[in-house]
Amino acid sequence: MSDANNPNIEKRTNPQWSLYQRENFWKPNTGEVPLFNTEPGKLEELAKEKLTQGGWYYASSNAGQSYTHLANRQAFFRHRIIPRQLVDTNLRDTSITIFGHKVSAPIGFAPIGINKIYHPLGELPVATVAKELNLPYCLSTAGSTAIEDVAAANGEGPRFYQLYMPHDDELTISLLTRAHTTGFTACILTTDTWQLGWRHDDIATGNYAFYRGVGADLGLTDPVFKKRLAAKGIDPATDPQRAGAEWIDNVWHGRAWSWEKMPWLIEMWKRISGGKPFCLKGIQSVQDAEKAVELGCDGIVVSNHAGRQVDGAIASLDALENIVAAVGDKTYIMYDSGVRGAADVAKALAIGAKFVWVGRLWVWGLSIMGEAGVRHVMKSLLADFDILMNVGGFQNVGQIDRSILESYPKAYSLIAEKSKL
Repeated sequence: MSDANNPNIEKRTNPQWSLYQRENFWKPNTGEVPLFNTEPGKLEELAKEKLTQGGWYYASSNAGQSYTHLANRQAFFRHRIIPRQLVDTNLRDTSITIFGHKVSAPIGFAPIGINKIYHPLGELPVATVAKELNLPYCLSTAGSTAIEDVAAANGEGPRFYQLYMPHDDELTISLLTRAHTTGFTACILTTDTWQLGWRHDDIATGNYAFYRGVGADLGLTDPVFKKRLAAKGIDPATDPQRAGAEWIDNVWHGRAWSWEKMPWLIEMWKRISGGKPFCLKGIQSVQDAEKAVELGCDGIVVSNHAGRQVDGAIASLDALENIVAAVGDKTYIMYDSGVRGAADVAKALAIGAKFVWVGRLWVWGLSIMGEAGVRHVMKSLLADFDILMNVGGFQNVGQIDRSILESYPKAYSLIAEKSKL
C-alpha cells in the first residue's frame, strides 16, 4: 500500500497519486465500497449496461470489422517493460510540461464529441475533473456544449481546442476566436475525419445524434453559424433536427482539405492566439509527419482515431515508432489510440511520445457515473501510473525511454480475431 504518513509525500513535487489505492482499500472500514471496477473490460461492460443502445454504439463502434482497433492492442502487447530494482523512487515525479503548462502527468483527456449522449451534462463534468487533476483537456468541435461553458467548467485548467475545419472560413475563424478568447491555448486540427468511417452498428441503426437534434450546442451558440441558420430560415428551437444536421454537415462534411490550406489555417490561429501552438492530429505516415514539420507545426498527434476511421490500418503504436525515428527531435510528438492503462502510457512514452491522450476510458466513466465516474477512472489511471513508476524503478518521466522496453517482431496473427478491449 502507500503509507499516508510516508515522510516523502511532503517532499514530492507532485501529488502521491498512489494514495488512491489505499483510499479504496480502506473504504470497507467506513461502510463504503469503491465506486466500480476500472479494469478496462469490466469498465466497458458496465458502461454498456448504463448507456442507451445509441450511446453504446457510438462510443464502441469502430471502422469496418474493427481490425485497426485490434491492431492497436496487438502493438502494445509486443512491447514489454523491463523494471529496474533498488532504485530510490520515493521522490518520483510524474509531472511534465506541455506547451508551457506544467501538468500532473503526461496524460490528457482526448477530444471526444457529443458527450451528452453519455451524460446529460455533456462535456462539463469532464472539463471539471480535468482542472481538478491538472491534466490537459481537449474540447472537440463536435462537442455538445458551448465553448464558453466548457471553459468556465475548466477554470484555470490547461485546455486545448480540437478543430474539425468547416468549408466556411468565416465560421472557422469564429470557432478559433471563441476558443482563444475563452482560454484554449493550443489548436489541434484533426485530419482523418472529414466524414465518419463506415461503422456498421451506427449505420444499421441510423445512429447519428446530430440528425436527431441532439448534441449541436457548440455550433448553435456560434454567432457566425447562427447567421447561417437564419439565412436558411432554420430555427433550432422549432426544428432541432435540421439545425443539428446543418451544423454537423459543416463539421463532418465529406469534403477533404489538403496541405495547401494549412498555411492559411496556421497563420489564422497564430494571428488570433498571439502565436500559440498549432498541431495536427491523425498523422500515421512518416511522409505526413515530415510535411507537418516542414510547415512549422508545433506538434503532431500520432493517431488512427482509435480504429474508428480506416479499417485494416497500421497500428498507431507502430506508426509512432516509425515517426519518432524520422522526426522525433524536430517536433512535439503526442500519442493517441488504444490506451487502456498506465503500462500503455509508459510504452508510448518509451517509444518516443512526449504525451499521451486517453479517450474511451473516461467516456466509460462518464457513462457510468458522470463526474464521479470520470474522476474515479482518471484518478485510478494516475495512481496506476504513479505505482508503475514506483515499482518499475522510474524516478521521472524522462527515464521512461526506449531502453526500458523489450520489443518483439510484428508477428501479428493473420487470422481474423476480435479484441474486446
